[in-house]
Formats: sequence, structure tokens, C-alpha cells
Amino acid sequence: MKRIGIVLFAGLMIIGFAASSQDYFLLPENFYMHKGDKLNLHLLSGNQFVKEGEYKYESGKISKFMLYEGSKKTDLSKNTKDTAANVLNYKLENSGLAMIELVKTEVLESERNKFLKNLDAEGLGKIAEDAKASNQQYFVEKSSRYLKTLIAVDKANGNFDKPLGEDYEIVIQQNPFKASYGDDVTAQVLFKGQPMKDAVVIQYVKTINGNIFPQTLTADGSGLVFFKLSREGIYMLSSTHIEASTDKNADFESWGATMTFAFSNEDSIPNTYREFGFGNKH
Repeated sequence: MKRIGIVLFAGLMIIGFAASSQDYFLLPENFYMHKGDKLNLHLLSGNQFVKEGEYKYESGKISKFMLYEGSKKTDLSKNTKDTAANVLNYKLENSGLAMIELVKTEVLESERNKFLKNLDAEGLGKIAEDAKASNQQYFVEKSSRYLKTLIAVDKANGNFDKPLGEDYEIVIQQNPFKASYGDDVTAQVLFKGQPMKDAVVIQYVKTINGNIFPQTLTADGSGLVFFKLSREGIYMLSSTHIEASTDKNADFESWGATMTFAFSNEDSIPNTYREFGFGNKH
């Protein structure tokens, strides 16, 4: 394991003390929209699906920001400003299921104990053992995060079961807005276009009363994980992959993917829950 001195850190894109496995995720203020509504979208970070930080739009860190409405693609980076309070305020013009994707890249410095703790929390035992064998007090990590969220505009018709060609990606196979309580959902994890065998995926459900229910899933040989829509609430799928870096200016390179969506089995549809700091419970 190479040891990187503090002097090298000055030339990096970003230097901050951050948890390697901290999730970044997209959260709309409302998952259930109507044509003509304005979508207010937030970029949040946190562990265990608990909001710890919120980020404004920063063009230097966001390499891709797209809205997908069926076959229509809209480059949202042309509709955002670095001074915006949230990452997006956008009027929706089309009905149906819509997906928003954001790609965030940065370089992070993490304190040793926090880095190792989060590797263990993500189920990344092998890379954790490699890191523990080093006597470094800080680790430099090249981080790429691929974030998706699904929203329903009026009738939630459509599906996004095809990959977008990103380096690390979670692809959900069913439309959760058209599902019923107890239905099975399949998602696939892809790394550089190939199924990620044994990928660890954490599925979180945050219910209307603020309780969070995590479940650890392991991908099969086709990169597939399976779970049920067993509770109403906001769902997040999260997966992280870390390798020793081939770049001399970093110790590790990490890829992370999250996907958020909502599930309701009732006729009355909840907005984003108050526990995240947005909107009302109903």
C-alpha cells in the first residue's frame, strides 16, 4: 500500500474529511407530481438513509445531470445555477414515469478509523483488510457517484429497466409506482457494463413515521438482487464498490450508486416525509 504525503493533497480537486461509504442520494420534495408542477430536487448525503448534509448545485463536481421521460432526454445542467439553493427547480411538461440521473465526482480524504468503519458497514471486507494492513492515518479516494430517482407525473406509465451505460449502476426492473403491497422487485447491479456478482446492496425503507428499515442484499451471478415492497415509504437502494487505485495520487477508487423512489399502497399519496425536512407527511 502506498503512502501519500500531505504535500500531494494540495493539488487535489477537493480535500475534505468525509466518510468513504457515505451515501449521496437525490430526493424530490414530492414523488407524486402533476403535469405543470415544479419539481424541487435536493442532493443529500448521509449514512443509513439519515440526512446529514445537503448540497447546492456545483458545476465543477457534477459531470452529468439528466431527465429521462420515456425516450425523451433533457440535459438539466442547462437549467441550473451554482447559486441555486437546491440542485433543481424544474417545471414538468410531460406525464408518466420520469427518472433523473446525476453523476458526481470528487476526490476525498478520509481519516483512517472512519474509512475502515465505513468499509465494514458496506460489507467490503476484502478491501477493508487491505486498508487495515497499512499504517496510514488518512486515505485518499477518487469517488464517482451515480444517483437516480424515480418520480410519477400523473399516471405512472413506463419503465426504466435498461442501463444508461455508467461505470456503476443500479437498474430497477419493475415500476414500483404501479406495484401493489407485497410485490417482488428485481434490481441489477452493473460495473462497467457487466453484471456485478456478489455486489452488496443495502435496501432502506423510510416510513411515514420516520422509522428506517435496512436490509442487506447480495447480488447473484447475474448481478441481480430481489426484495419485496413490504412497507409504504421512501425506498433507497445503495451499493458501493472500491478497488485499489491505479492512480499514484490516490489510494483507492470508489464507485457508488443509489436509487430512490416511493411506494404507496393507498389512494392518498404521501409527499416526501417531514423527517427529511421537506413538505408534509400527507
